Amino acid sequence: MAGPIGAVVVDHDAGPLLHDCVRSVLEDGATPVVVVENGAPRSAAGALGPLLGGDADSGSAADVTVLNPERNLGFGAGVNRGLAVLAGLAAPPEWVLISNADLWIHPGALQAMRRALEERPAWAMVGPRIYTEEGEVYPSVRRFPSFVDAAGHALLALFRPGNRFTRRYNPGTPEGDGVSEAGWISGSCFLARRAAMEELGGFDEAYFMYNEDMDLCWRAHQAGWGIGFAGAAGVTHVQGVSTARHPYQMMLAHHRSALRFTVRTTSGWQRLALPLAAGVLGLRLIMASARLALQGQ
Repeated sequence: MAGPIGAVVVDHDAGPLLHDCVRSVLEDGATPVVVVENGAPRSAAGALGPLLGGDADSGSAADVTVLNPERNLGFGAGVNRGLAVLAGLAAPPEWVLISNADLWIHPGALQAMRRALEERPAWAMVGPRIYTEEGEVYPSVRRFPSFVDAAGHALLALFRPGNRFTRRYNPGTPEGDGVSEAGWISGSCFLARRAAMEELGGFDEAYFMYNEDMDLCWRAHQAGWGIGFAGAAGVTHVQGVSTARHPYQMMLAHHRSALRFTVRTTSGWQRLALPLAAGVLGLRLIMASARLALQGQ
């Protein structure tokens, strides 16, 4: 019999979207759900409303726990706190769903991801097909780029998204309902073995936002685990709900995390190129900031 699925949802003032997210998680069979409140105090409890009071359709009060760290820990650290709560239960779940608050789970998605992991014991985690609000597929399955591809993508993707460097780094999400291997998957939503997350030490909390998912998948591969994608599992992600409030701060965090990942995963003679990588990321930050300013943001 398939083991239970627990869930960790990290919220940062997602408002009504948090309610929709947690409801969809419960309805698709995950329990308990730990909501980590990285936003305003008591904002998560206010948004969840009846889900915390316990109704017949949406689960009981015991199904949902709100964890308030009293400050914004960042996404990875928030997930780690939620995982610690699940690990401390009398009967910890075998599987854990990690999710942003601004998305909802399509019916059957959790079962499709769990089935993929059950059939592939060497995989640590598997991601779903992520749709935008408009129904377009978000490119959530990517490769680890070479230094040249990373530099080309950083400099050209803002203005020429179809360039050859970006195409190699981001070949597109596989079509169909099949299951396939991946380099790395989006941290906005994925299902993992709790034992694998514990072995890896969870997310690296040095990443406040961005690239913590890339780092986690990198470390999983280094430890001998596989990463996968389940095409039959779907979620819809309303992107940018929290980050749009502070676009320049988020952009700076994105580039800082990209540099941190580059430094931590570069070895040997390639470390001689790290100053060049820093320069490329700095130039990209300037170009992206100028683009935002021109767009009136």
